[in-house]
Amino acid sequence: MKNIATYSYRNIWKVAYPILISLIMEQMIGLTDTAFLGRVGEVELGASAIAIVYYMVLFMIGFGFSIGAQIIIGRRNGEGDYKATGRIFWIGLYFVLALSGVIILLSELFTPWMMKFMVSSDAIYDAALSYVRWRLPGMVFAFMTAMFRAFYIGTTQTKTLTLNSVVMVLSNVVFNYILIFGKFGCPALGITGAAIGSSLAELVSLIFFVAYTRIRCDRPKYGLDKAARFDMAELKSMMPVCTWTMIQHTISISTWLIFFLYIEHLGERALAISNIARGVSGLIWVVLQAFSSTCSTLVSNMIGEGHQDTVPLLIKRILKLSYGIVSIMIIIFCLFPETLARIYTDIPDLIYACIPALVVMCSSYFINVGGQVYFMAVSGTGSTKTAFRLELIALAVYMAYCTVIIGILKLDVAICWTAEHVYAGMLFICSWLYIRSGRWKNRKI
Repeated sequence: MKNIATYSYRNIWKVAYPILISLIMEQMIGLTDTAFLGRVGEVELGASAIAIVYYMVLFMIGFGFSIGAQIIIGRRNGEGDYKATGRIFWIGLYFVLALSGVIILLSELFTPWMMKFMVSSDAIYDAALSYVRWRLPGMVFAFMTAMFRAFYIGTTQTKTLTLNSVVMVLSNVVFNYILIFGKFGCPALGITGAAIGSSLAELVSLIFFVAYTRIRCDRPKYGLDKAARFDMAELKSMMPVCTWTMIQHTISISTWLIFFLYIEHLGERALAISNIARGVSGLIWVVLQAFSSTCSTLVSNMIGEGHQDTVPLLIKRILKLSYGIVSIMIIIFCLFPETLARIYTDIPDLIYACIPALVVMCSSYFINVGGQVYFMAVSGTGSTKTAFRLELIALAVYMAYCTVIIGILKLDVAICWTAEHVYAGMLFICSWLYIRSGRWKNRKI
């Protein structure tokens, strides 16, 4: 049996930093697509923004399932039932393959209608639809990759994530460069090339995981040397955890989109400021997500090892590391907001107009660190239905606050960003109270 000493600051960092690097690399993929398409035309750039968000909403369904599977894998790994981790991986892989097929079929039937509803420009509609149609086949590879990611994080073998992310980003850059601009004898496909390039990068990522697993992973130990048979009973036992993580991730993105729809009613300048603030926020968010994901899997492992009484101490250690790094970033960002804004725009008056919103956004992370770490700790205990309910409470308060200050009062955009403080504060309070109550102890998954 392991104890809390196993989860020292050093060991926590060993699990967290590969996840952090992989998330940064994923951010780089988005930056690459934007940078390339920004040199094709405004229509392609605008259409890609809409199409990518649309794709991410669909992707989060399968990704949410993999997060639930990751929690269960972590519990079995902590219990020392290594064969079960492989069995869960295989069953999850079969499920996401079927799920991707259903999503692609439904998308072919309904995406044209939905795009018409969302987009008024015919040029953007055609470009966005083209991107989605060529991007969705890559969802098969993306979902399978998500299950590999769940396995390696759940078993705390996170170093492979760093290597995989580097391979994926480099592949994305090469494929996009060739297909978007028509290099090496290929036709210039524009936004369609971006979609095909990203799908091919997903395929390369999957091939890497398969090769790495065959060469470096102890496959017999984890039951990966032979494909498990599909077991409906096993899948049903996973769904009480996975269903709620699927719903939770989808709703979270939906409310974020609603926030920007509210902001759009304040004018183009307010929307531009918020887009820049969102971009800067993503730089801090990846750090926070790395530690909160680490918290989830280590909590699950620790409970599996029978050390549930030391979970609060583990959470405190992760909080200290998270606050240490995030606080440094916040201070730097608040000292040099103009420099950050210049990454996203070269319009002088827009740069200066962004500063108040950037400072407000950065300050919200002093609360968001506690909120996200404790919230993912709740998920790590296996109480994903409870986690969903807690987030619903936080999101309900968040949306009510947005409705008042943005929809009704139409306050300055910087004040509107205080909605992040409200959401983070509610999530922290609800999650902290649940962990403190101890109702998650002895929960079987």
